[in-house]
Amino acid sequence: MKYLEEYRDSSAAKEYIHLIKDTVSRPWTIMEICGGQTHTIVKYGLDEILPDKITLVHGPGCPVCVTAIELIDKAIELAGRPNVIFCSFGDMLRVPGSNKDLLWVKAGGGDIRIVYSPLDALKIARENPQKEVVFFAVGFETTAPANAMAVYQAKQQKLNNFSMLVSQVLVPPAMELVLGSPGNKVQGFLAAGHVCAVMGYSEYEPIAAKYKIPIVVTGFEPLDLLQGIYLTVKQLEENRFDVENQYSRAVLREGNIQAKQLMAEVFKTVTRKWRGLGDIKNSGLALGDAYSAFDAEKKFGLENIMVKESDECKSGLVLQGLLKPYECPAFGTKCTPEHPLGATMVSSEGACAAYYRYRSHQAAKID
Repeated sequence: MKYLEEYRDSSAAKEYIHLIKDTVSRPWTIMEICGGQTHTIVKYGLDEILPDKITLVHGPGCPVCVTAIELIDKAIELAGRPNVIFCSFGDMLRVPGSNKDLLWVKAGGGDIRIVYSPLDALKIARENPQKEVVFFAVGFETTAPANAMAVYQAKQQKLNNFSMLVSQVLVPPAMELVLGSPGNKVQGFLAAGHVCAVMGYSEYEPIAAKYKIPIVVTGFEPLDLLQGIYLTVKQLEENRFDVENQYSRAVLREGNIQAKQLMAEVFKTVTRKWRGLGDIKNSGLALGDAYSAFDAEKKFGLENIMVKESDECKSGLVLQGLLKPYECPAFGTKCTPEHPLGATMVSSEGACAAYYRYRSHQAAKID
């Protein structure tokens, strides 16, 4: 595939492996942030060809996985109403709520439509003025500009039958949660390139300085990740704690200024609950006061729904890098993609789904 194969070149990968082996002299633990990076690492076996001194752990980089169970239940409640057309990206339909998922509601007759953009949901609202159209706005900073644009346009067009159930989360506060955990073992971060394409990486610089930890903005192909690991190890060995940009073909330090301005216009920063991790201060985006009429939680009176998470699912430990998926007693037995206990087994970016797809044999290590 044009412009892709060069980032999967095996000879170049071997060169980076040799560079890493020549550089590393002591054990280091590195966390990749994005679930897409996790899938590349597991699919191509990058963690298995690295020197034994380097341990890769998987972070809270899957927005579907960290969407609070309360929000899933609110989505299920809305999707089951007869006057509602509920719009969502497809990867949310099988994420389990407290008792069922959106696919169960759809099978029961709920009008749930898979869309590829929030602007698709706007079009549906224009075409169905007699219906309430709700879009499930899930994602990290990557999806926030498009979601902000949809609400901005809805207000301009006076689409009063359109609203959003918002579950936007922010990466840096989650990184600080991991670093501040008593059991933290992370010594370096591979930051998510698509998030930084929107936000830039200046906001990571205070984190690197405060916690004395290198952060390398990294892409998603095997060579991106190997180069990111090399740059991280080199910093660690040299006792440096900087933010470096491996993904320079897509990321600028200042990010996308117009996208950030639109986000600031539409959203405000709030404390948000992350599935498996709990409340994280300033880690979420919610619609600002000027756009509160488009907030589905307020519009439909769903703000007070609270749900207790299952103790059986260990996804919180997986998302903090404290547990590998195959170390969970339920992995591959009680918890499978067909019958998941948590979102990390369902999402296309979930760590548990990656291990089940590419390394399900590792479930045997539990015994």
